[in-house]
Amino acid sequence: MDAEISQRLVIEGRDGRSRWWLRPRSSHDGRGSIGPLVDPEAVQLWFGPDHERRRPDIWSVDGYTWPEPQPQRRTSRPLVVCEGHARGMTMRRDRPDAGTFPALIGELERLAALGVSVIELLPVHQFDPAEDNYWGYMPVVFGAVHQQYATDPARAPEELAALVAAAHEHDIEVWIDVVVNHTSEEDENGPLHHLRELGRRADGGHRHYVLDADGTFADEAGTGNTIDATSPDAQRLIMSALDRFADLGIDGYRFDLASVIARDPEFVRSIGDWGARRGVRLIAEPWDVVRYLVGRSWPDRRWMQWNDRFRDDMRGFLRGEPGLVPAVVRRLQGSPDLFDSPETTVNFLTAHDGFTMYDLVAYDRKHNGANGWGGADGPDENRSWNCGWEGDRGVPDHVMALRRRQLRNAWTLLALSHGTPMFVAGDEFARTQLGNNNAYRLDDETSWLDWDRRVDWLALETFVERLLAWRGRRAIFTQPGWWGADVEWFGAHGPPDLGGDSRSIAWHLDGLYAMANMWWEPLDFEIQAPGPWRRSIDTTLEAGFVRDPGRLGSTVRVGPRSIVVLSA
Repeated sequence: MDAEISQRLVIEGRDGRSRWWLRPRSSHDGRGSIGPLVDPEAVQLWFGPDHERRRPDIWSVDGYTWPEPQPQRRTSRPLVVCEGHARGMTMRRDRPDAGTFPALIGELERLAALGVSVIELLPVHQFDPAEDNYWGYMPVVFGAVHQQYATDPARAPEELAALVAAAHEHDIEVWIDVVVNHTSEEDENGPLHHLRELGRRADGGHRHYVLDADGTFADEAGTGNTIDATSPDAQRLIMSALDRFADLGIDGYRFDLASVIARDPEFVRSIGDWGARRGVRLIAEPWDVVRYLVGRSWPDRRWMQWNDRFRDDMRGFLRGEPGLVPAVVRRLQGSPDLFDSPETTVNFLTAHDGFTMYDLVAYDRKHNGANGWGGADGPDENRSWNCGWEGDRGVPDHVMALRRRQLRNAWTLLALSHGTPMFVAGDEFARTQLGNNNAYRLDDETSWLDWDRRVDWLALETFVERLLAWRGRRAIFTQPGWWGADVEWFGAHGPPDLGGDSRSIAWHLDGLYAMANMWWEPLDFEIQAPGPWRRSIDTTLEAGFVRDPGRLGSTVRVGPRSIVVLSA
């Protein structure tokens, strides 16, 4: 490379074509030339032959043209979100293209039949494959597609666009998890890719990162650095990336640690305006290390939000904690205590971080030894219950029967709640991470879907499929307005018991009567709404759905730790 050119900072790349960024080391650090830096607006990155090293040489590829824009397509079905990993969802022995976007196309038919109308992919922007970063939450650049998810790395954007188009043919939207709150440069001692050097200002400030008073990087994302969402330079970088992925047909964006960008509420609202113009959905994870903005604290009511209050309250109720019935009443209604509309809440019991749904009923404590942090990583409290036996070795039959029932209970609570339900790929057939609640670095069987396990848990998947179809036929769960006076709440023998010792609740709503008993003894519920009624769902049954409803009297026995749903 020409020596004169290598000593210049070449600032190009905003014309849709990527360029090299070249700059010598600043004289103040005394370390000499740094060689090429990454164009932070690169549309494609190529990792050199030494990519197995921890800090490989990385460079942008010149002359690449982004695919022609393709339209978004809203699903015609009620929103049911399946969060998954583009690689981990498809690691099947019978697929030569396992772990790629084309392989995921092969899973769309099953997901559509299951009742999924949205696939939410963990980050698909380019990250360093040499890092311990399986989940992808350490982006190198925001607006390039991760080449390792493509069968042809040079055509990663085209392959992602093809996946989106195929999903649309199955009436499925594609959302992606975008990480624009930090980069993989970590702190002052981390990998040097671009912004840390390119954004230095003469006054000691920075054009892209938040600095503490002493000039060091502020860490509001738990990763070593924080993008300054009040900075016009950072805002342009973010919007450029969002536009590129929208051109691939992406239908929605889930913003990781979105409270970071809410440092500038006006920027959040400008993204809302952009989303309305582009026809995409916006979903916030409305917290970070220092700010918690769940509910009406979020600056723009047009965004959907991950509802961690639903997760925590429903997990606690499921395992029989006392005093949660009032909170469960709110969560079932779409959390009117938090939001202006039930359309805002994304209800979930599990996400990529934390226990899988099966592990919630099989482990009392985390088992994170494989992560290499001596158990110091991942939350200690998961509000889980192992049903009386830790793990999967030598489990007594009665414990496994209880776990299967608890899984049916979990799915039923999710399905009976107003708002948008979300689950993690594999929860429908009891995927396990063996109690690991932070498998961010494990690109192995711990994180991949175990397709052999699906054979053993096919009854659960069949129940989930029937349950989601049952839910989808009832508009009451997706209506834009609150249930309000349309829902009636009861206890076993009269008004609801909202006391501290209560672990049960019943409710009547538009042709259904549900009774949830999280006591460890059976309860007899008096039906307090005019019928006639038939028994539709009973989670004490292995099938979950009642084959022969039979006649009902005025009282229904609901088994220990179980849910019964009657249909008019």
